[in-house]
Amino acid sequence: MTPGRPHLPPGGLTAVSSALLAMSRHLEVRDVLKTIVASARDLLDAEYAALGVPDDHGGFAQFVVDGVSEEQWKAIGPLPRQHGILAAMLHGNETERLADVRKDPRFEGWPDAHPDMSDFLGLPIRDGDEVIGALFLANKRCPKPDGGCGFTAADEDLLTILAQHAAIALTNARLYERSRELTIAEERSRLAHELHDAVSQKLFSLRLTAQAAAALVDRDPARAKDELHQVAALAAEAADELRAAVVELRPAGLDEDGLVATLRNQVQVMDRAHTAHVVFDSCGVRALPAAQEEAMLRVAQEALHNALRHSGADRVDVVLEKPRDDRARLSVTDDGCGFDPAGVRRAGRHLGLVSMRDRASGVGGTLTVHSEPGKGTTITLEVPGA
Repeated sequence: MTPGRPHLPPGGLTAVSSALLAMSRHLEVRDVLKTIVASARDLLDAEYAALGVPDDHGGFAQFVVDGVSEEQWKAIGPLPRQHGILAAMLHGNETERLADVRKDPRFEGWPDAHPDMSDFLGLPIRDGDEVIGALFLANKRCPKPDGGCGFTAADEDLLTILAQHAAIALTNARLYERSRELTIAEERSRLAHELHDAVSQKLFSLRLTAQAAAALVDRDPARAKDELHQVAALAAEAADELRAAVVELRPAGLDEDGLVATLRNQVQVMDRAHTAHVVFDSCGVRALPAAQEEAMLRVAQEALHNALRHSGADRVDVVLEKPRDDRARLSVTDDGCGFDPAGVRRAGRHLGLVSMRDRASGVGGTLTVHSEPGKGTTITLEVPGA
């Protein structure tokens, strides 16, 4: 091997170049991580690959795997901690190439559902002096010498090149996301300003009109009635101004984490905050177009609010699933007091049903409400999705 220059097997340079181009196409951190892992696994022909980004609490802020099915990943359980071999990669500078990771004295076992791994190659991803991730591969697909490692020195060279460029791609993605966060913050500030000005003016007019109506109610009831009609109109305008500003903002958590993670986090918060048991389950839904994700989140929030505030439910289930390849479905079901949907419409107490239906139709979806007094409520939103 030429001193100072990594040794590449035939075709290795082309393969690395393709991997680097794939990484450069993505700006979202999560997408970059997935591309790095998939590229490393393909380049080195390994059965498994993973990349962990450490947090400040002994765990991982993000952990991406390739070669493990979604069902396996769920069965494995919580994200790993920074111990054993992972800790060595995160806190050291050396590449770890092992014939059998299970025989290394630092190995501390893994959960029952974890796939069995033997030969192992891993290294830290560094940005200057900072370790920003740990990239590793396991189970090289090749004949292995007795007691030896399938991964070679050439594999180390390839992974080192990939890790160096992965650090650049990951750093760029982080910078992009931070700049986007600043843009979002500026936009939120601008909208807050506009919202404050518009709604403040409407509320000031509403207050003056209400005072005028109160002064006229005894001596000129007809004029007082006209003023009260004006109060109602101003209140409706203020509500419209508020709604228009809020709708412009896509929730930050949704941009950052996606629909599934955002819903799961919100359900966990509500479960802790309320006496009712609130449960979330998801099956088959990964990413949807932004408009569909926002509509589903807003409908879920409205339906959860109704269930927890008005139904007296002991349990609320939020389920996100794919009934067909081209559809996604959200359902919020409670075991509360229920209601007569037709009666609610007649009484003008919509429990947010009008806004939920508007959100559904706005993304080409359908909203259905099933409820009976004493038998709970199920609100279902189905939308077209990828």
